Amino acid sequence: MSNAPFLVAPLDAAHDRTGFHGGSDPLDRYLREQVAQDIRRRVAACFVALADRQRIAGYYTLASASLMLADLPASISEKLPRYPTVPAVRMGRLAVDEAFSGQGLGGALLADALERATRSEIAAYALMVDAKDDHAAAFYGHHGFITLPDSPLTLFLPLATALASRNRRNRAC
Repeated sequence: MSNAPFLVAPLDAAHDRTGFHGGSDPLDRYLREQVAQDIRRRVAACFVALADRQRIAGYYTLASASLMLADLPASISEKLPRYPTVPAVRMGRLAVDEAFSGQGLGGALLADALERATRSEIAAYALMVDAKDDHAAAFYGHHGFITLPDSPLTLFLPLATALASRNRRNRAC
């Protein structure tokens, strides 16, 4: 286990993707084999937590998305414009290398993704995720994400909620 501070930055060619082992073959394989193509095709952006400037300790991807207004809980959808969809940012993948597990890096990467989504110049209502399983859904739920009523593994967090939470933390400091 390492206590290294992490720098979060966009993935680039200098970062060694071959040594990443997050314990999930699909997530490991995506980082090694697919992410560069997705970045080049502009279908995803990838951000990495770096230990020792080059070693990837964790990563996540972001892409534009939308939520169907009809899929949102009524208590939320009734407060939104009557468009068929609501703009969102999708966190497509989130993984932490096993060597850095248990250090809060997953939560830190999620916070970084929320920060990037809230400061974007393009409007988005929420950050959304498709959790891979119930354990992952519980992780996001712990961080305030709301489950879609008819899709228990699809969760979202209104960016206004994330901004309000960040502002409360900043005032408390």
